Amino acid sequence: MIKVKEPLIKKAAGGEDASLFEIVEGLEKGLVVVPSNKKRRIGKPCAIGRGMKTKVNANLGLSPGHSDIGKEMKKMKVAVETGADAVMDLSTGPLLGKLRRKILDECPVPVGTVPVYEVASSRGDMAAADEQEFIDVLIRQAEEGVDFFTIHSGITLEATRLMEKKPRVMNIVSRGGALLASWMLKNQRENPFLSRFDEVLKIAKKHNITLSLGDSLRPGTICDATDRFQIGELFVLGEQQQEAFGAGVQVMIEGPGHVPMDQIEANVKLQKTVCHGAPFYVLGPLVTDSAPGYDHIVGAIGGAIAAWHGADFLCYVTPAEHVRLPMEEDVRQGVIASKIAAHAADIVKGIPSAYARDRQISQARSERDWKKQFALSLDPVDPQIRRKADKPKEKDVCSMCEDYCSIKIMEKSLKQKKK
Repeated sequence: MIKVKEPLIKKAAGGEDASLFEIVEGLEKGLVVVPSNKKRRIGKPCAIGRGMKTKVNANLGLSPGHSDIGKEMKKMKVAVETGADAVMDLSTGPLLGKLRRKILDECPVPVGTVPVYEVASSRGDMAAADEQEFIDVLIRQAEEGVDFFTIHSGITLEATRLMEKKPRVMNIVSRGGALLASWMLKNQRENPFLSRFDEVLKIAKKHNITLSLGDSLRPGTICDATDRFQIGELFVLGEQQQEAFGAGVQVMIEGPGHVPMDQIEANVKLQKTVCHGAPFYVLGPLVTDSAPGYDHIVGAIGGAIAAWHGADFLCYVTPAEHVRLPMEEDVRQGVIASKIAAHAADIVKGIPSAYARDRQISQARSERDWKKQFALSLDPVDPQIRRKADKPKEKDVCSMCEDYCSIKIMEKSLKQKKK
């Protein structure tokens, strides 16, 4: 049985159109998760899954060449202020533990990690790691308070051997998946997260950690989308989802990746079928490989389509994707783009407050109530900056139309007709 403290569920329900009962029922059926380590007090918990608003995650973290903890903490604050529902620390390098502990102390939303990164960073030579090190890292991070883990437990030794014979355009683009594949090929042993999955479950159960089962073999280009590697791993994750749920562990499934628009619906429906309705956490998806510098837009297009068809959790993509480590402004733009995608999907998912918000902002626009428009905007900052930069002569119009404002023209015409 999945157990989450009632005060936490009540707080999560406060941001939903769903009732407390619906969240509890979703938890009990494995259709909803509320990431929340027993050791952390989360100021802004969230419910992810069927019937809930579509949530957004923001990634940040150090790399070996960029180890400024202060900068990453600023990114975390920007992400939360901009509306991210969760944050993942994807750090690599010698200071990753220090940053993680600082984020856990100060971040008000659920925090996730990819534990295999710490195995690689502490070892240097990934192939030299002992199986027990994979488990020890989970225990250490669990005791520190991490709310959800990305565990790449679906990639198998058989799949990595097959990839040697039948390569893709881009073989493995998941960093965690590549690290595990390299360990398996060099040691010719099974993935420790797979062979010792029962131990992973015990750790997660003890600390009430949500498992996000990672898609190591997600396509890194639309040319590889929905291929045998991706789908084969999904079936392994479906089995593990049932095992985790049966053990009383909250679980969600990560998904592609780079996928052309016409394949997104099928991907979501297949995941929901194979993984028994578990919450679906999509990484984009990116619908074209041809827009570096604009991948936040590419990801928002894919994210909106995926969420429309049932995806529950969008991992943001920033303009820096595939180019460099994101900066603060990249983080802000990435979160906003994904929030737009999530909100657009929630309208067609039938989330009442999503439609109501659009109705309210449209009414404010009709009345030229700029203050209310900005307050209801998914990004209340940028439109105010733009308006101040080019103020019209009259306060109730914008500088695009001014005297030829269609709303004012019709308003005046209808009033004259009534007279």
